[in-house]
Amino acid sequence: MPNQRLIDTLRRRWLLLPAIAILVLAAYAYAVNRRPAEEAAKPRSAPPAPVVAAPARQGDLPIMLEGLGTVTPLASVTVRSRVDGQLMQVHFDEGQMVQAGDLLAEIDPRPFQVQLEQAQGQLARDQALLANANVDLARYKRLVAEDSIPKQQLDTQGALVQQYQGVVQSDQAQVDNARLQLTYSRITAPITGRLGLRLVDPGNMVHASDAGGLVVLTQISPIGVVFTIPEDSLQPVLAKVRAGAELPVDAYDRANVHRLASGTLLTVDNAVDPNTGTVRLKAQFANTDDALFPNQFVNARLQLDVQRGVTLVPTAAVQRGLQGPFVYVVKPDHTAEVRPVTLGENDGDETALAQGVTPGELIVVDGAEALRAGRAVTLRTPTDGTEKQAGT
Repeated sequence: MPNQRLIDTLRRRWLLLPAIAILVLAAYAYAVNRRPAEEAAKPRSAPPAPVVAAPARQGDLPIMLEGLGTVTPLASVTVRSRVDGQLMQVHFDEGQMVQAGDLLAEIDPRPFQVQLEQAQGQLARDQALLANANVDLARYKRLVAEDSIPKQQLDTQGALVQQYQGVVQSDQAQVDNARLQLTYSRITAPITGRLGLRLVDPGNMVHASDAGGLVVLTQISPIGVVFTIPEDSLQPVLAKVRAGAELPVDAYDRANVHRLASGTLLTVDNAVDPNTGTVRLKAQFANTDDALFPNQFVNARLQLDVQRGVTLVPTAAVQRGLQGPFVYVVKPDHTAEVRPVTLGENDGDETALAQGVTPGELIVVDGAEALRAGRAVTLRTPTDGTEKQAGT
């Protein structure tokens, strides 16, 4: 029956509609789920890496030797009394700068004045005896010429004159000694320098044998610095010294950041310390501004030579890998390039490159840990953190 066939056909088609719908939904879900996977599988380009870069430059590089040192005064004197007596007056302030010959203290001079007067009296008495003996000697010479007295009497008088001459000479020595003791009662500065803390107060008895003394006087201008260098560096230093070169030395603070003073190498010690493998050197500084203080710890830098016209880069830019040292160079297309280099000398802050970089090329100083060859970079300043495209 035609109508029944039509109905059966329509029924079969309606039964197929759910299956078709299921297939369409499955295809749609597959397409939706596949798109993120494909996007995730696609390679992503890394964002530009922020770095700090500085241009390589051509300049002079000083060859430095560094060593730990101690500020050492060229002279330090414990001022003591050279005579025994009571300390009457002190004419200095603690920490005062004094010149050689300045009066520092006075010891009671009266005992020494009495001794001087006594010695002068004895000298005057013996000088009178000598004068009288000389008068008698002249008279005896005339009498002997007249054959009025025996020559023996003249000889005896001559011996007496010589005896009195010896006594007068001894008396003069006693006078000079008494005058010297009186001079010692006035204690003066033996050198120019700075006084320390007073060790004895006025009124105390002081003795020449006292170990502590009155005060310590230290010369601070000029002043020295004793520092050490490895024994392997000794021969280049000695070669310069033998050639008569004046080697500059800079003294830096404990943190090795601030330069305190500049001076010159004074001398080299005569032996290497076998325990440390180092040798001591001594430098001299004018120290007119009192920047260096006795026994202060410093870092000394000795300038051994200067390399002229070399390519210099910041030492922080030098990286080290399995193939040797290298740097990252920022190319004009704003990407990083690995550049093997041959290192020369360095002074701590800058390193000389014998090969690999030409002056003017931008070298990555900070941020190299995130770089690889070909990665894009942006330049930032180390102060405010702002960034700009490399090469702009």
